[in-house]
Amino acid sequence: MKERLKNIQKKQWIKAAVWGTMYVLFLLWHGNWWWIVLLPVIVDAFTTKFINWSWWKRYKDTNKTLYSVCSWIDAIVFALVAVYFINLYLFQNYQIPSSSLEKSLRVGDFLFVSKASYGPRVPNTPLSFPLVQHTFPAWLGGGRSFIEKPQWEYRRLKGWDKPEKGDIVVFNFPTGDTVCTKMQNPDYYTLCHYYGYATVHQRKDLFGDIVWRPVDRRENYVKRCVGEPGDTLQIIDNQLYVNGEAMPDKEGVQYNYYVQTTGGLLSNSTLDKLGISKDDRHLVPQTQTGIQEKLALGLNPDMPVYHFPLTREMKERLEKNSVVDTIIIEPEWRGGDVYPLGATFLAEDSVVRWTRDNYGPIYIPKKGQTVTLTADNMQIYKRVIETYEHSSARVGEDYTFKMDYYWMMGDNRHNSADSRYWGFVPEDHIVGRPVFIWLSIEKDKPLFRGHIRWNRLFHGAEK
Repeated sequence: MKERLKNIQKKQWIKAAVWGTMYVLFLLWHGNWWWIVLLPVIVDAFTTKFINWSWWKRYKDTNKTLYSVCSWIDAIVFALVAVYFINLYLFQNYQIPSSSLEKSLRVGDFLFVSKASYGPRVPNTPLSFPLVQHTFPAWLGGGRSFIEKPQWEYRRLKGWDKPEKGDIVVFNFPTGDTVCTKMQNPDYYTLCHYYGYATVHQRKDLFGDIVWRPVDRRENYVKRCVGEPGDTLQIIDNQLYVNGEAMPDKEGVQYNYYVQTTGGLLSNSTLDKLGISKDDRHLVPQTQTGIQEKLALGLNPDMPVYHFPLTREMKERLEKNSVVDTIIIEPEWRGGDVYPLGATFLAEDSVVRWTRDNYGPIYIPKKGQTVTLTADNMQIYKRVIETYEHSSARVGEDYTFKMDYYWMMGDNRHNSADSRYWGFVPEDHIVGRPVFIWLSIEKDKPLFRGHIRWNRLFHGAEK
């Protein structure tokens, strides 16, 4: 022992001190001091080396195959462990899959998401494969990428901020707790509402198996926070109100419009300059159904009519086009009724019916706040109480919320599945804050002609 200590060089002690200090600081942040038992192992790895982690290096000249294999294993294991902890506690990559935040964040944007901003969560399922959310890809055989047990209770480490109105936030999909493996969109609860609970559970050929996922293994979504805990939110004719005050739309907010021309068609170059993607360029067909749609909208059935999303600025530019005759916003009836989650299984005559364009008022639960449950608000808070907070309550009782909740909406207001459809986002579902775009791909453009949106690289993504 004395001989070993004598042979330890000064730089080895320095490395041990640096890594040991970093480890202690991490434990201080994490708050779990049971892991302090590993500190002697860290010190030993740099100094005394009683545990010979590099035993395979002595075979460098005598058994090159063993040396090569072990070198690769060592590098892969180190990389996986490093990625696992970085992904859990610091940041992760996220790709924008849908147009719900156009034009703020676009389909094909790859985001650097900071988990430290709001404070990283201690994982519910610590035994999981890094970089895989819940299911291995088909080429790896599919199947679950995490082990259900052990499962830890929700706990969040200290961050330097909380989600605020206007923030773009990445979170786990609240109604992604139960999933039909063969039909994951729309979500399980919507499927049960439209097809019936019995049909969804019996028709495995159509819906597949019904699986449950813990909070941190649910799909990641990204939306804009428009309501904080304790706020009262309402939408009147597409205008968002929070605590009775009209909230001005962000620059990128857009709604669906019908655009009737004077007879000609809008050119692809015009639509390109406006920033309307090919997927959004819908021309109402001259079929019986299409003609009836035009008549219902009060438009000329003989003239070409487009249907696509526009921001205020895009609408103003289009109004100046000589080919355009009339622009009207998509009417409320096109969006249909919206049922607050928790009301979907109640009798039809007792269900609160709102719409995409006229919604609420609705109170957003705040931790420690008490509400008296009524027949009306029980429909709204039923899922919060039973599913998110694992409690029970009845009409007429007072209930005190255990967590903070948030209200998330997309900037593409008429094409966004958001809190209007699936309700509140609990604080334990918050993943992190997008910081910047590190890559942006335009799928409609060829490789060397605009496929990479160079002007969006390293563009801020927080707002």
